[in-house]
Amino acid sequence: MPETTNDLDRRLTARGAATRARIVASADELMALRGATATTLDDVTAASGTSKSQFYRHFPDKSALLQAVIALRGNRIIEREEQVLGRIDSFSGLDRWCRAILQRVTARRGAMGCELGSLSTELSDQDEAARIDLDAHLTTWISLLAGVLKRMQANGTLAEDADPGTLATGMMAAIQGGYVLAQAARDPGPMQVALELAMDSVRAHAK
Repeated sequence: MPETTNDLDRRLTARGAATRARIVASADELMALRGATATTLDDVTAASGTSKSQFYRHFPDKSALLQAVIALRGNRIIEREEQVLGRIDSFSGLDRWCRAILQRVTARRGAMGCELGSLSTELSDQDEAARIDLDAHLTTWISLLAGVLKRMQANGTLAEDADPGTLATGMMAAIQGGYVLAQAARDPGPMQVALELAMDSVRAHAK
């Protein structure tokens, strides 16, 4: 049976989607190594094996590419955290979550920082669209932590007068600070301290 116009359109659309995904993935990898500012469009097209005309078919400018990278990273992190944090309702579960963070940082010897936090530090003061997108992902991450603490309140593990939103924000602030200090020191030690202090702040409200 001969190929129809609809078949051809679907094939071209799939090819275009694959090209776009390849561009974003290459940009993500390069920005993780070099930073967003230092990564040029020439770098991205070379790494993704695409031409400038192909790039501009999918992105009007670098800012649009940055938004796509933020979406990729944000969705990746939120999906991972939903799978883990969505099941936690105890101090032991939170401890395991903290240990997993420390293990990732230790494996990299402190390098690279947080996928979202590093972009926020670099971009939030110069790209408003990026700042808004990053804030949305980080806020979602905090809400997942708050969900853990609400379940702990519901099962009687955490005191009723504890504020899950405030505690979750404090934990995220400690963790992001731990990423920054561990990255600068090339040492996971600061992250370990940050996680211990974050957990101490929650344990202070144990029932």
